[in-house]
Amino acid sequence: MDIKSFRAELETRLNIEKEYISQELSSIHDDQERLELLGKFNEKYKELIKRIANEEGVDLNASYPAENLSYNQIILGKTMSIYDKLVDELYEEITSKN
Repeated sequence: MDIKSFRAELETRLNIEKEYISQELSSIHDDQERLELLGKFNEKYKELIKRIANEEGVDLNASYPAENLSYNQIILGKTMSIYDKLVDELYEEITSKN
């Protein structure tokens, strides 16, 4: 499995999910409900990792070659910066008073 292409695919799909959640913001006026969208985005991140791994035929629990880590741990390590960037952007949108 090519981690770089996995990362690129995940970033593309996460951007799409972020846009869907951003669109939801306009219909939610309760601050607590708006913040709960961050949890929804986190779940999407986990789901997308599983979905892409399944599409690529990757067992996330299998050991990554030449490492003492699982594929899941490697993928999380290589993609967390994407998640962090997008969740920060989403947080800014959620907390801004437009």
